[in-house]
Amino acid sequence: MKIWVVNHYADPPDGLATRSFDLGKRWVEGGRPTTIFVSNFSHYHLKPVRRIPFPRLWLNEDIDGVTMVWLRGPGYTKNDWRRVLNMVTFSTLAVLAGIVRPKPDVVIGVSVHPLAASAGWVMAKLRGARFFFEVTDLWPETLIEFGMLPASSRRARYMRRLETFLFKHSERIVMLWRHTDEYVESQGVSRSRIVWIPHGVELSRYDSLATYDGVAHNPFKVVFLGGFVSANSLDTILDAALELKERGRKDITILLIGSGQDRAGIIDRARKLGLDNVEFPTAVPKAEIWRAMALADAFIYGLRDIPLYRYGISLNKLADYLASERPIIFFGRSTYDPVAEANAGFSVPPGDPHAISDAIEKLVALSPDERKAMGLRGRDYLMANHNIPRLAERYVAVLETTPR
Repeated sequence: MKIWVVNHYADPPDGLATRSFDLGKRWVEGGRPTTIFVSNFSHYHLKPVRRIPFPRLWLNEDIDGVTMVWLRGPGYTKNDWRRVLNMVTFSTLAVLAGIVRPKPDVVIGVSVHPLAASAGWVMAKLRGARFFFEVTDLWPETLIEFGMLPASSRRARYMRRLETFLFKHSERIVMLWRHTDEYVESQGVSRSRIVWIPHGVELSRYDSLATYDGVAHNPFKVVFLGGFVSANSLDTILDAALELKERGRKDITILLIGSGQDRAGIIDRARKLGLDNVEFPTAVPKAEIWRAMALADAFIYGLRDIPLYRYGISLNKLADYLASERPIIFFGRSTYDPVAEANAGFSVPPGDPHAISDAIEKLVALSPDERKAMGLRGRDYLMANHNIPRLAERYVAVLETTPR
């Protein structure tokens, strides 16, 4: 079985968003050639990550047996018409690049945005392949609930129709969100076509990470590791840092590690608040993520308080946190909370700096053995639910057993 994955924002193993590559590498090892169509302009770094010699429109690269087809994309720095042009260009070039390649058996269209997944459907139709729809974000629901798009707007209606079309014209819907049955049914699609295959991690990336013994640094280090975007509610973490400073907790430091469009604004706000208990180490590639994780006594991740999370969450960094064997503080209101399910730390309500500060102080007060036990429970939960080898096997089973 030859597999194509159309994922605008996929990354190679040294990048940040490596899900498609990690799964593809496992599929290749199982004798299933895999090709990933991806933009050479990185949404995470806002710059090209592969140079494509002019006048070529794409570049083929073999990485550990996975064929990466890098498509030339125009740059952008924010969510404006330039980013839309980047999406349209990617989707068009993916179709063109797919026409001149040996035909696949399966095409997976990944909805990091709906145009990319639509390109996957077109490629499948043109090449006589089976089409599967992988949903990483709900479009336009996510944009609507984050206040970025009016629900009654023409663009929202267009996105809804496109999403519904992809739901109905895929053999199966691969959801990264845990509880989307009601959402899919509301668009006239049977929940029986949904399969949950969440974010996962390749544990080999953490081979260099020393075993966690629960003994704290001085000061105790709480680490956020992820994207500097509004969805991750970093302002709330800053508010909690201010609360801890006002409580006189000089023995606690918060490290915010990552990149993204909001990084400069978050750093500026921390400076204005005088938060000398917050540090901003530079982002690290996925292949070296263990270096950043080794800094942590505990991790923190949070969500804005919006109804969207009634469908669960799709957070790749929480899977990384679970792999670290360290306790986690999670703040949010979601129907899927792996921290609570695993008893791997403390879960508190969203938007409550006081509750977050209390949770951090509780972690500091625990014994090393208690913190270590939390981390081990998180790792066990990861092995059962978010381990890439197991997810790759589940995915292949879906691809190989679904009737045409």
